[in-house]
Amino acid sequence: MDTRTGLPVVGMVGGGQLARMTHQAAISLGQSLRVLAESPDDSAALVAADVRIGTHTDLAALREFAKGCEAVTFDHEHVPAAHVVALETEGVKVYPGAGALAYAQDKQRMRKRLAELGAPVPRWRPVDSVDDIEAFADGTWPVVAKASRGGYDGRGVWVLSSLGDADELVGSGTPLIVEERPAQLRPLDDRRCSHVAVRAAPAGRAGLPDGRDVADRTGRRVGECPRRTARRHLSRRAGAPPVRG
Repeated sequence: MDTRTGLPVVGMVGGGQLARMTHQAAISLGQSLRVLAESPDDSAALVAADVRIGTHTDLAALREFAKGCEAVTFDHEHVPAAHVVALETEGVKVYPGAGALAYAQDKQRMRKRLAELGAPVPRWRPVDSVDDIEAFADGTWPVVAKASRGGYDGRGVWVLSSLGDADELVGSGTPLIVEERPAQLRPLDDRRCSHVAVRAAPAGRAGLPDGRDVADRTGRRVGECPRRTARRHLSRRAGAPPVRG
C-alpha cells in the first residue's frame, strides 16, 4: 500500500512502452505504479516516480521488487516461467499467473489450447523442415511462419511467399509453427486488428469493442478504438453509470 495515496502499489516488470502507457493511465486514477527496468534510460523509467533497476531474468531482483506490491504484472511475456511460479508459491499476486503466461510465451501451446476450447484458429502445424512447410502449403502461398517462442510485437513473424523464403528461416534453428493466411486479411497488409480486455479484482471483466492497429505519423503502431463507444461499453459491463466524454 502506498502510504501517500492509500492505494495499492502495482508492480510492472519491464520498463518499455507498455509500462510507460500504463503509468500515464495510472496517473489519472491516482494509482501507484512501480516499474522494474533494466536501465534508467528505459522508456517507463524516464517518467515513473518509483523505479527499481533489475532484470526480469533475475529471481532475486523479482523477489525484492515484489515486496510491498499488491499485485505484479508484466510489460512483456519473457519472464522465465519458473520465476513466476516461484513468486506465486511465495504468495505474490501475479497477473497473468504462470498458468496463463505459459500460453503467451509459447504459440504452439497457445494454438493447441485455443483449439481445445473450440475457439476459431487458422489451420496450423509445428514445422521442423522445409519439407514440412511445403506439405502444409500444398501449393497455396503465402503462408505465415511464426517463432513458437520469443516473438514479440510483430517480431518473429514471417510471411512466406514461396518455398524459397523458407530455406534460411528453417536453417536458423528457430522453433516454428506455420499457419494459413486467411484470404480476407490479405488486402489489409498495412493493418492489424486488436482486442483489449480489462479485468478488475476480484472478478470484474469487460472487453473493449474491436479496434484496428495503424501507424501514426511517427511510424509508431497505435491501437484505435472510438473513445466514447469504449468508455460507455466498459461502464455498462462493469455495472456502473455510463461515463461521459
